[in-house]
Amino acid sequence: MANASAWLARLQRDDVSEADALEFEAWLAESSANAGAYRRTLALWHEYEAAAEAVLVELAAASRPSRPVRAVARPGLSRRWLVGGGGFAVAAGLAVAVMPSLLAGPAIQSYATGKGQHQRITLADGSVVDLDAETKLSVSFSRGARRVTLADGEAIFDVAHDAGRPFIVAASNHVVRVVGTQFDVRNRHDGLSVTVARGKVDVRPAAAATSGRAFLLTAGQRLEIDGTGLERLSAVDPQETFSWRSGRLVYRAEPLANVVADLNRQFVEQIEVSDPELGRTPVTGVIVLDDQASVVARLSLMLPIRSIPSGEKLLLLRK
Repeated sequence: MANASAWLARLQRDDVSEADALEFEAWLAESSANAGAYRRTLALWHEYEAAAEAVLVELAAASRPSRPVRAVARPGLSRRWLVGGGGFAVAAGLAVAVMPSLLAGPAIQSYATGKGQHQRITLADGSVVDLDAETKLSVSFSRGARRVTLADGEAIFDVAHDAGRPFIVAASNHVVRVVGTQFDVRNRHDGLSVTVARGKVDVRPAAAATSGRAFLLTAGQRLEIDGTGLERLSAVDPQETFSWRSGRLVYRAEPLANVVADLNRQFVEQIEVSDPELGRTPVTGVIVLDDQASVVARLSLMLPIRSIPSGEKLLLLRK
């Protein structure tokens, strides 16, 4: 329990790094007991946050031994917070970790990946987020909600269940709201898409948006909203959407221009399509992201195209 409390406090710091996240994952993997202890500590922390003001009053009273303290039941405050011994010690320890955030407001943590870079982060609540290349994401947790802003890019969210604190993703003038589930959000220049692998996801326009409908997505569904606001709901295999995490891109009748845009986020040398008509050519198949030369060679086997160097770029032409 002590190690779990220490990890909880460590993950609340403003300067949490990727190294911290990797060490945390390693600690969780050491033993199933570690994960269980962290979940119990996290639940205790959430209970504390729900009754934060009352707990702080009790802590202040406990620091004045000259005055007798009378235990008074307060709404929403469990009796074990008011008794002595280990339970109160844990409460005091968690207060040390939580009080700075209560006083200063929720800290914002930002993450960004570059070309060809993927990153996995473990959030303070135990949720896991996988970031695709060229993705910008910020995280802000408070007592009432877990908020994430996906400014650009794509991410897979495996959200820890917490009925008291919804997990909210803001992207492209829309809000994705869940309690605990697994889903992918893609926010690129060509539009927004949300794909659900587990649980239910509510997607609706942000308060500032002027149009759009609300959707409740279930496992195996994808909502796509293009740049004009056109909405399309379809049934999909979520694992195909998630395949970028393992270095594969799966396409079904996707325009070549969109495929090239994806590849340009994975490699430094950029690819250009010679004309718009060629860019509309549909691509169906799996592209393995090993090295760029092999990727372009396999793409030329799937389509009647060839590539030639053009300055610092590769130019795709019709054969």
